[in-house]
This record gives sequence, C-alpha cells and structure tokens, in this order.
Amino acid sequence: MRPARRSALALGGGLLAALAAPRLLLANGPEVIGMRGTARGEHVWFAPVGLAVAPGTTLRFVNDDAGNSHTATAYHPAILDRPRRIPRGAEPWDSGFLLPGESFEATLTVPGVYDYHCQPHEFGGMVGRIVVGTPGTPGWQPASREPGDIPPEALAAFPPVGAILRAGRLHREDMA
Repeated sequence: MRPARRSALALGGGLLAALAAPRLLLANGPEVIGMRGTARGEHVWFAPVGLAVAPGTTLRFVNDDAGNSHTATAYHPAILDRPRRIPRGAEPWDSGFLLPGESFEATLTVPGVYDYHCQPHEFGGMVGRIVVGTPGTPGWQPASREPGDIPPEALAAFPPVGAILRAGRLHREDMA
C-alpha cells in the first residue's frame, strides 16, 4: 500500500470515528431517579430531588425503597385534577404504584420546569423538579408559581431552579 493511500485511509477512519462519537455519547442510558426511604418509612424522597437535563432525555424512576411503594406523578390537571406544574404541551406522566425494585420511564421533550410528586407521600414532601434545557432555550417555560392545592410541605421541598441549573443534580442533603 502506498503512503498516500494509507494516510487517506487513516484520515477517513479518524473522520468516521469523530462523526460516530457524538452518537455514542447520545446513546447513554436514561437518567435514573431513585425513590428512597428510611427503614421505618418516616422519611421518603426522590434522589436526586432536582435534575437538569437536555430536551429529549429519558428518565427512569426506580423504587429503591424496600419498605414502600411509590409513584412518580407529574402535576397536571389530567392526573387527579392537580394544578399544571409542567410546561404547556408536555406529556404528563404517572407511573402508577411501583413496588420495590420496579421502575418506570418518561421522556421529556418540551423545554421548561417539570414538578412531580409521589401520590401517597406528597404530604411528606416527596416531590422533585426537573429542568429541561435552560432559560435561553427556545420555548422554555419557567416553574409554576401557583400553589394550587399542593401541601406546604411539598411546596417547601422543591429545589430552586437556579440551584438545579448551577449544580446539574441536587440531592436532599444539598438543600439542608
């Protein structure tokens, strides 16, 4: 093989690898949000409680709590007539009750702030917030400021959007 042809093949192979790399990065699995609780069940939470992701990200909610069943439920009028706390045009989700070890996936495509809760543990402050995109993303919608019928314990547990954007991922320990 002549040196010029080897160089051309090496360059072509390198170019092909460079083009494939972003696809490999996008092929990563979903973002995992754990559903957790203490052994006696006096404290329950999502881990992380705040998460910043790109539009199109799939989330996997996993019940890691051996003692409780949980839900991951978007605040939306179509689900138990709750106030809308996800962007307009976004698909609401409800995992139904997940037993320990079970999981549920949802893909978020509309930029903005998504608030969700665990139906049986909302009064215990088991809520979470996902920020999809950033305030500069076209069509981005901010967090709802309407409390509706959300219990004060839940409202107090939502992490600030700015803190989520700065950290990328917030756990309940980060909010203490």
